[in-house]
Amino acid sequence: MSLRGRRLLIAAVVLVAAALAAGRLLKHARAQLVPAYVAVGDDARALLQPSLGRQVAVLLGDLRPHPVRPHLIALTFDDGPYPVESPLLLEQLRALHVPATFLLIGRDVQQFPGLARAIPAGGNEVENHTFSHPDLDRMTAAEVERELHEGAGALESAGLHDRALRTRMRPPHGRYTLATIQAAQRAGFAVVLWTDDPGDWRTLTPQAIVTHAVAHATAPEILLLHSGKLATIEGLPSIVGRFRAAGYRFVTVGELLQAVPEGELNDPQRHVLGG
Repeated sequence: MSLRGRRLLIAAVVLVAAALAAGRLLKHARAQLVPAYVAVGDDARALLQPSLGRQVAVLLGDLRPHPVRPHLIALTFDDGPYPVESPLLLEQLRALHVPATFLLIGRDVQQFPGLARAIPAGGNEVENHTFSHPDLDRMTAAEVERELHEGAGALESAGLHDRALRTRMRPPHGRYTLATIQAAQRAGFAVVLWTDDPGDWRTLTPQAIVTHAVAHATAPEILLLHSGKLATIEGLPSIVGRFRAAGYRFVTVGELLQAVPEGELNDPQRHVLGG
């Protein structure tokens, strides 16, 4: 190969490597920009589909020291209530003196209304996780709104009266589209997502859940957990201990929203505990 040919080959390799690196960086930026919370009045499109300029701004921001954010954490538990796991979880939270936010399924609350009423008695918050736990991303806007209103109605019929039942929701299975979020907003619901998801819906050991939560800690934090998992209940003392040792205060989602501007919640300080 001639000298010119070698130079062209090297230049092509460099360009391909640069393109791959840029792609990875933009993918990282998009992951950083996934919101933890979408208020009713937010521009959902701008939050879920950030412009290229916004993505580049995040990459440049990663090169600078991140401002210190409030060390607050909201434990959130999806699903249920369940006849075995929910009482154990509530007892664990009481023993740890930690409040939490429970996102309940209307159909399950109808089956176990007494268990549902026990949740706010411990200072916990209750929010909406739909009536039947469907994949909202596969539903029309009208179906999404019906799921939310029926879910709220089921919780209220069971004797739950938290205002958040009709103002905050989380999509089941973490499945949503822009249309899903916009339908929830039209129905009057803010959307509570998360800053970290250890994936405890799978079959994991308590230590695996704790290790992930510590390694991916943010400030502030909304930690996504599930109320029907014994491994999660077993791992809670270690999670609470590690975060408390780092100076965190445990709050409900409602308290977190009162204490932290939405912009800071959607742009948290990351890797706070260092794994």
